[in-house]
This record gives sequence, structure tokens and C-alpha cells, in this order.
Amino acid sequence: MSETRPPLPPFTEETAIQKVRAAEDAWNGCDPARVALAYTADSRWRNRSEFLVGRAAIVAFLTRKWARELDYRLIKGLWAFTENRIAVRFAYEWHDDSGQWFRSYGNENWLFDAAGRMAQRHASINDVPIKESERLFFWPRTGPRPADHPGLDDLGL
Repeated sequence: MSETRPPLPPFTEETAIQKVRAAEDAWNGCDPARVALAYTADSRWRNRSEFLVGRAAIVAFLTRKWARELDYRLIKGLWAFTENRIAVRFAYEWHDDSGQWFRSYGNENWLFDAAGRMAQRHASINDVPIKESERLFFWPRTGPRPADHPGLDDLGL
């Protein structure tokens, strides 16, 4: 697939922030096939203790993830960037099928090809059980975070 996925490397602070927000918006849509298009055909992932290679594995992983992590809402924030690498921190809220809510915290390191597709994604994530009354992320499910919704820093996360 030769189509590019702007913004393209080399990243500036502005374009790195745009790339992070585009990833956040796509993941909040909870559509595995759409999300997978942002990655190279042979993209390599480490997600927690799972190692994946390729879009088919990414789609299968995300399908399992969003079947288990219900009412998923994610906020990402730029941590650092270089020419073709971006580091983000994130938090997301979800509940399991028993109704237990969680806030998951993590960091990701991303490596992009020249066409703006992610070739590598390394994610470290911790889950913290929370009460429903402790939730902080409120916007319609499977949609982008509204522009006026607080980010991680604003929420003290």
C-alpha cells in the first residue's frame, strides 16, 4: 500500500501532536480494521507481554481487546519526538463484563516509515481498578474526544 498517512516524518512538535491525536481518535472509534491501516503491513508490536507482527495480527488483537474492554475511552499525550519516532503517554477507561471499571495507564514508543505508517509500537500498560464514580472520561462511545474535554495534564494524570 503506497498511500501516505500524513503527517509524515520528519516530525515537528506540531506534526507529532497531530499524529498523536489522529491515533487517539482512531483508537476511540474501536474499529480494528480502520486502526490497522495506520500501521505497515509488517508492523511489529509489543503490547504488554504480547508480541504481534502484521496487520492481520493487529486486527485480531484489537478485536479481542475491545470485546473485553467495554465502553473504552482513551486519551493520549505527546511525551517526546525525533525525526521518525514519537513517545506518548496515555490513559484509558473501560469496564469488564462484570461492570468493574479500570483506568489503564501506559507509555508507547512509535517508529514510523517514510510514508507515515507505524512500523513499530512498543506499549507498557498497567490497569488500576476504579469505582464508576472515579471515572474522568466522558464523551459518546466510539467517537473522538471532544476538543473541550480535558487532556491528561488537565486531569492530573
